[in-house]
Amino acid sequence: MIDWSRVSELRAEVGEDDFSEVVDLFLEEVDSVIECLSADPDDIEAQLHFLKGSALNLGFTEFAEYCGLGETAAAAGQSLPISMAQLAEIYRTSRSEFHSGLNTRLAS
Repeated sequence: MIDWSRVSELRAEVGEDDFSEVVDLFLEEVDSVIECLSADPDDIEAQLHFLKGSALNLGFTEFAEYCGLGETAAAAGQSLPISMAQLAEIYRTSRSEFHSGLNTRLAS
């Protein structure tokens, strides 16, 4: 669910001092988009693209894959093969695992 090597890489890229701030910003932005996902096919494609990119930056692999399924379908003008409720659930589970694993997996 979480690519911890990507999380370590991100922390190395931004530095330990700024890591928490960067993570908080990413999560706030993702939370905001999740709360107001659009039913408009043009908007949903862009929103899912943003979510996928944010998820990949944070190492949320399962969430990124699920967003990618929806993004691809929306780009092709197809009905979404994903559930917005399931999308939100995968995100909540990923976020929870991320927070619980930060201290144990990235302990200095």
